[in-house]
Amino acid sequence: MDIMFPIRNSIQHVSDIDVNIVYPELLSILNHSIVNCENDINDVARAFTNFMLQLKEVLQKDVEAIYQGDPAANSHDEIILAYPGFTAVSAYRIAHFLEKNNVRLVPRMITEYAHSMTGVDIHPSAQIGEYLCIDHGTGVVIGETTVIGNHVKIYQGVTLGALSIQRRDCKGQRHPTVEDHVVIYAQAIILGGDTTIGAHSVIGGNVWITESVPPYSKIYYEKHQQKIKA
Repeated sequence: MDIMFPIRNSIQHVSDIDVNIVYPELLSILNHSIVNCENDINDVARAFTNFMLQLKEVLQKDVEAIYQGDPAANSHDEIILAYPGFTAVSAYRIAHFLEKNNVRLVPRMITEYAHSMTGVDIHPSAQIGEYLCIDHGTGVVIGETTVIGNHVKIYQGVTLGALSIQRRDCKGQRHPTVEDHVVIYAQAIILGGDTTIGAHSVIGGNVWITESVPPYSKIYYEKHQQKIKA
């Protein structure tokens, strides 16, 4: 992160990013006795190094999403340096790359470290699109098989989780799908692998959802009853 965003080290202008610095460090981590990597560790370390410029572009889109989505954000640098949602998403995107390249343990360590710092719990296997805005962040949980589209905004306390099942029955998608341009307000609970939140929907705070809703829906509580407005 310091290499991709030098502002974290109080450096504002860098002409070129030397991503090769990461290679020996990552190789050393992957070579540790507790790490299980099914692929050749040299190939994984080099692939990650080559991926870093693309990763920075994706993270810059997340920064822009937060900047556009939070009126309290004064600059991109403030988001990079101080926003827990961005820190958690950055850790997830790094961990997700390693997870896809069959690195075990390290991806979970990365996301759990970010979890301890930010209060945002994102499993490294979740599939998350571009321009994700996690506002405030505290208490957000995004489960292992969650699928999130592009331009999604999530507020604090949201859970994208699984319905209770036995471990032997845990094959397939257990967590919900959230399509593009969805806003999910604070403390909403969305559960189940068969649950899809349609594109451009708005999910109000404190709702409990275990069934799919169509695109352009608005779901909220009114007089202690959950209402759906398409």
